[in-house]
Amino acid sequence: MDDVSGMDGSESRSTRWVGVGHSLDPDPRVAGAGAATEALNGRSAAVVIVFASDSYDLETLVAAINDSSNDAPLIGCSTAGEIAASTAGHSGVVVAALGGEGFKVATSVRRDLSRRLRGSGTEVAACLSEVADRPHKVLMVLTDGLAGDQQEIVRGIYSVAGAGVPLVGGCAGDDMKMTSTHQFYGREVLGDAVVAAAIGADAPFGVGVRHGWETVAEPMTVTKSSDNRVYSLDNRPALDVYLERLDAPEDAHTDPAAFTHFAMTHPLGLQRRSDEPHVRFIAEADFEERSLVCIAEVPRGAAVWLMEGDEASVLEATDGACRDALEGLGSPPLGLIAFDCIARRGVLGDAGIQREAQRISAHASGAPVAGFYTYGEIARTRGISGFHNQTLVVLAVA
Repeated sequence: MDDVSGMDGSESRSTRWVGVGHSLDPDPRVAGAGAATEALNGRSAAVVIVFASDSYDLETLVAAINDSSNDAPLIGCSTAGEIAASTAGHSGVVVAALGGEGFKVATSVRRDLSRRLRGSGTEVAACLSEVADRPHKVLMVLTDGLAGDQQEIVRGIYSVAGAGVPLVGGCAGDDMKMTSTHQFYGREVLGDAVVAAAIGADAPFGVGVRHGWETVAEPMTVTKSSDNRVYSLDNRPALDVYLERLDAPEDAHTDPAAFTHFAMTHPLGLQRRSDEPHVRFIAEADFEERSLVCIAEVPRGAAVWLMEGDEASVLEATDGACRDALEGLGSPPLGLIAFDCIARRGVLGDAGIQREAQRISAHASGAPVAGFYTYGEIARTRGISGFHNQTLVVLAVA
């Protein structure tokens, strides 16, 4: 699954390439070697990006990918599902590779993320200095979404990247177990970490961000919160308001797993200066405190909505994100990389995610597609806010 180098006849385009490999083989060594070999197609990569199910022995998988890539710079993470070409699923591995003289890449990692969220963001973004000479840049960030308020990481990154460098990426998954996720850096398989790749290029990148969720009923005010925990809405226990307004099923009132399954398709919408609310994924409920625990900060005094969606609204957002990403390229893409929230997969179902993957592939016009289902998405093209929930982020590479 490769681009056609030089398809527009330009010299600079012929020096850049994007390749994608995919395997569902249950043997981690066979799967890793096969996906990497397909992506590289005999070439040397500037960076290798890996999205893999945690059903694999990840150390063996990552070692096989490194062996096949001659230890090219590598970042990646575990997933809640994978996207490759025009198909989507789980229990597989996807390898994306970028190479050619038109790309310059620097990678970085910070461990013990939960202890220093903002500081880790600041430090991991320092690799941008190594690609400062390239006219077009993007910072790809893969992080442990279970480590704490992810917006703090983005704030740290912003202090280095400023407004001029777009950010993309996502939070690693663990197939919805919500216990621990993994990040890959070189030959290391880590937890509680953030990895990044600063990618400089001779041609533009495009970023699209859409979610497809619609507000339900009237807004509420967050009357008590702390970081990513919401204690009260309109001066009532937040969990009670949430369950009552959405007429949640009976088991969601008492069973943590049932609540998480229900909340996956009923996020909070947080008022922002943009036209549509910023989505916040509700990861769990505290049944004793009657509070809601989100993946990122929900500030006291904010206006919030309950939200829901259906297949039509989610797929419409898929088309919108792809169009937005492609709009500024000026030429057909060399490849697309998608960071898609697991909650959108929950709305679409197994058949729907195939239709979504086919739509993304159609927008790619034959270029390779890679991606994964996340626990949160990173995308910033302007302003300081860059962490999203239950959203599709698409990076288009020219």
